[in-house]
Amino acid sequence: MAGKETPRQKMINMMYLIFIAMLALNMSKEVLTAFGVMTKEISESNLVAEERNNQFMQGLEEKAEEQAAKYLDLKLKADSIRDISAKLYEYIDTLKDGAYGDAKKSNITPDEYEKLDKTVYFDQLFFDGEAYKPEGKLFINMMNDFREKFIRIVEEDPKLVSIGKDVSQKFSTEPVINVSGKKQEWLKYNYQGFPLIASITKLTLIQSSIKNIEAQLLSTMLEGKLKIEASLTNFDAIVIPDKTAFFSGENFTGRIILGKNDKTLKADKVIINGIELDQSSMEEGQTLLNFRAGPIGENDINGEFQFTEEGEVISIPVKSTYAVVAKPNEATISADKMRVVYRGVENPVSISFSGIPDKDVKVNAPGINKVKPGAYMVNLKSAVQELIGKDSLKIGVTGKLTGGGSVESSAYFRIKNLPIPIATIAGEYGLFEFGRADLASTRIRAKFDESFAFDLPLSVYRFTLAVPGQPPIDIRSSRFNDEAQALLRSVRRGAIVTISDIKVRAEGTQVNIKNPPPLSIRITD
Repeated sequence: MAGKETPRQKMINMMYLIFIAMLALNMSKEVLTAFGVMTKEISESNLVAEERNNQFMQGLEEKAEEQAAKYLDLKLKADSIRDISAKLYEYIDTLKDGAYGDAKKSNITPDEYEKLDKTVYFDQLFFDGEAYKPEGKLFINMMNDFREKFIRIVEEDPKLVSIGKDVSQKFSTEPVINVSGKKQEWLKYNYQGFPLIASITKLTLIQSSIKNIEAQLLSTMLEGKLKIEASLTNFDAIVIPDKTAFFSGENFTGRIILGKNDKTLKADKVIINGIELDQSSMEEGQTLLNFRAGPIGENDINGEFQFTEEGEVISIPVKSTYAVVAKPNEATISADKMRVVYRGVENPVSISFSGIPDKDVKVNAPGINKVKPGAYMVNLKSAVQELIGKDSLKIGVTGKLTGGGSVESSAYFRIKNLPIPIATIAGEYGLFEFGRADLASTRIRAKFDESFAFDLPLSVYRFTLAVPGQPPIDIRSSRFNDEAQALLRSVRRGAIVTISDIKVRAEGTQVNIKNPPPLSIRITD
């Protein structure tokens, strides 16, 4: 078809090529910066993925040592995958190091993205006119070698076939259809005539694909192998006595439950202290215990739970201790939410004196109120005068003995301030991407980390919005007002807007709450 083009058409085509070249050479600084930021973020993500995969492999190695028959073949296959992945990953690192090293000769650092706009380095490294230089051929061979070896390793396992197809597509070096609708060689399509930072970003994306594919493969390979372990052997057998101490001559009474407390589970066999319990002791989700408590002092409970699953006996060890005492001598005081209390909330505390009825137990502490037998609440929603400036709370307990007299005990709890909350937009926090229109219509929310065990609803009532090139504005709401929405409309795609100085309050408490960390949002449209 090219031989039939008119001189005018040939001239138009030439002008089009010159125009495209001019666009590439004059790529905006914002686009170059966006490539640089993307490269940095992907590189950081690759480091996290590497650490995650290393931990995964460490767990697999331990299982291969413990149960070689089950896991050794998986480990050997995983080792092969990691070897070929590391080979390509490290080779791409050398390409990136060479590019940054060349830029350094011109006194350009890796973070000066706007100056990494030249196309010379990879053009000279890979291409010799229309032909490829040795380094260009090596790059293609490395990609092909990784793809072909990977597919050979996974093609015999039906569960891994889909991953092999994914690798075949993502690491293909076949010709690509360009914007003109014509076939173009893969290396030229991706790396010829591009700014240096754009080529570095593409290389980093390949490394990201390597790590993600590796993680996906390792996870899928273990699917099914860990079924029994996940369903049973990760349970803990927990001994729950009816009380924390027993008098000499009493029977020990209590029960054993599994960690998940699954009411559908019933053991096939339970052995405690060398004696197999009869079937009447084994119920759905628990096993009842009833035996002589033994001598005064600490006594052991040892044994095992046995289940049969898919023809294999699964054994869960039982190991616990209990105390036998002559008479009650110390109160049991524990915080239901940890051995701390928090300013700004009501803190539940359980208090009992072993062997003494609840009506004969008296409790004394600032801000404490009895809710029901054995259950108390330390109310720190407002400032308790006795605790201002203090970092600990003393709870004193007095128990009246049946035969006359009394016993006293006390315990100390650390007083902590409320933790720093997390601000979110549609569940996202930290640095994330969002559409301009969606962002303008959403609400900023706040919550405490899941490790904070109290239900304390939070609301945002004020924040500061900052966009590139404009002074920040203060917004007295949890939503974007008209001024904020107008400011968002002025932001270019790819720019990062910042939400900071986020003010939060909690319902029903007078305690001040610290500001959440700021949010950084990259505009995607």
